[in-house]
Formats: sequence, C-alpha cells, structure tokens
Amino acid sequence: MTDQATRLRQMVGSEMNETPVLSTQQPAAWANVRVIAVTSGKGGVGKTNLVVNLAIALRQRGQRVLVIDADLGMANVGILLGTASRRNLLDLLQPEVNLDDVIVETPYGIQYISGGSGIEKAIEYDHAEKLLLQQKLADCAARADLIFVDTGAGLGRSVMDFILAADEVLLVTTPEPTSLTDAYAVMKAYSIYATQKNLHLIINRVYDTKESHEVAFKLRRAAEKFLHMSVDSLGYVYEDAAVTKAVRKQMPLLKAFPHAAAARCVDALAETLISG
Repeated sequence: MTDQATRLRQMVGSEMNETPVLSTQQPAAWANVRVIAVTSGKGGVGKTNLVVNLAIALRQRGQRVLVIDADLGMANVGILLGTASRRNLLDLLQPEVNLDDVIVETPYGIQYISGGSGIEKAIEYDHAEKLLLQQKLADCAARADLIFVDTGAGLGRSVMDFILAADEVLLVTTPEPTSLTDAYAVMKAYSIYATQKNLHLIINRVYDTKESHEVAFKLRRAAEKFLHMSVDSLGYVYEDAAVTKAVRKQMPLLKAFPHAAAARCVDALAETLISG
C-alpha cells in the first residue's frame, strides 16, 4: 500500500516517476489519519459545497476534520464558510511560515487551508521547495482524524496528484450527460494510475431516488465492463433551492437550513462514511 510519505510527495505535485525525496517509512503520526480526495469531471456540480457540509456533518459526529482547498485557482471553501484567510497553502514555502499561520479555525469546528490562486504552479517548484512543503503538511496529522482534499475539476496533472495521494476518492457527478461523460473520464484515468483503487460515487442534484439509482448504475456498469474496476455508490443529494440560499448567506447548508432535503442527504452521506 502506498505509504503516507509517498502520498505527501504526490500531493505537492511530484512527478509519478520521480524518486521519492523522503524516506518511505510511514510516520507513526499519520497512521490513523484518513485522507479523502473529493473530485469531479467538470466544474459546477457542487463539489466544494458538498465537501464543506460533509466536514461539518462529520464534526458533529465527533471527528476532527481538516479541509485542504486544492481547487486550483478557484479556492471557494472560505467563501462557503463565511471566513477569509490572509495566507494560503503556498505560503508554507516561506521558511518563516508554519502550519499555524495557514490553518483557519472556523465557527463550525472544522479547520481549513486555503489553496490560493497560484497553487497550480506547485509542479514548477524545485526539489527543496517540495520537500519543505511536504514536511510542513505532515504536521496536519496531529490535528485531524480526517482530511478532505477538495481538488479541482477535470484531469489536470495537479488534480491527479491529489487524487492518487488519497486513501479514497469521492467522485461527484450530476445526472447531466456532460457531467457523466467527464466523470467516466476521471474513472478511466484513476483505473490506469491508482495502485490501490478505492473510488465512490456521489450523485448530486437529483430530483428523485430513481434518477440517482439509474445514474449510479450506468457509471458502475461502465466501470466494470470497460475499466474492470468495481465502483461503489455512496449515495445522492437532492436538488434543493436551500443550497443556493445558503451560499448567498455565506453559511454552510447544514447550519443555515439543517432540515432541508439536501442537508438530510449530506448528513446521511456522512453517516455512511463513518459506518461504511
């Protein structure tokens, strides 16, 4: 199984064929940390909103949760939480900046690290800069039981690095044909490059249960038939006007409208993540 040092190397943009810059011995502090990458084939499917509310639902269940906003150039986690950060992930490359300087505490009990607008340039950094960043990120393990990595959409190199670095991947899609096509493209890339495959579907913005089941069935069947990969369906989230209202209030859905249909769906997804 890919160890945590290798995962951190991948998370900061190292080349897949690059010689590891750290020892492959797994740090004891990382042993109990669960790293989940949340991704999508295309933008606009509600991925970041889902990450934020899943984090809150898990915090309500006693989990210490940290969100790393790695949606490159589109860092919106802070906006959805109604908070702002003076520093971002890339500031860790400055020797005088430590993890405490970039982690933001929120009123909802979760922590997050802003990605900033230039994180996509991380793959251009030299060996020493990558080493510094991964050494500082390793300290996240002492602060969380679960780390969500909100990746960018699509199949960019940095997006794949984050996906391949995670213990498991949540692939968010909607019933729209273009979203399904792009989701399949992500599954195909993942099936090729992932050593240990652990991918789950979340069908967002559905109008009824039947629609969610049909979408999940199509993607799961395609994965089994053409990619020879088993894919689970974690669940679905209803199309709900309360989601838009919460965004306008700059509040998480679970706090603004905890009894909304979409909020109940997210809460159920969180329970499934915990219970399996």
